[in-house]
Amino acid sequence: MFGLTQMARARSSLLKQIIQPARLASNAANTKEAPAKYEKTVNTVTLMGRVGADPQKRGNEQHPVVIFSLATHLNYKYESGEQQQKTEWHRICCFRPGLRDLVYQYVQKGQRVYVTGRLTYGEITDAEGVQRATTAIIADDVIFMSGTPKSA
Repeated sequence: MFGLTQMARARSSLLKQIIQPARLASNAANTKEAPAKYEKTVNTVTLMGRVGADPQKRGNEQHPVVIFSLATHLNYKYESGEQQQKTEWHRICCFRPGLRDLVYQYVQKGQRVYVTGRLTYGEITDAEGVQRATTAIIADDVIFMSGTPKSA
């Protein structure tokens, strides 16, 4: 397994390989032509991890949503041989009616799931009136990797 510094070097090298061609492409794109009004972009997230708590229904009748938390882990090893694991928690939101209902009915805490969707940012006002930044994954698909359905 890579040490933390080896991972950082590998990541840096990979980013340099990606960024250099991207700069060349962006310079070529800086011509007198105006960009297309509806330019193609990509916002795709793929996660596989364990559900942190049973899904909850939120929203209202016009905009219902099912939300659950998903844990993913990064395992790494220091040069000293010490192994560490860092857990990231993700907020998954299901708005699509069929997906929303399946997730609420079948997903449960501890279950392993594979989620594809898109990243979104927003702000909410908490109970004390303080604005807070939020980050969430809007799920396009949730695949059940393990676990049994909730009892009815």
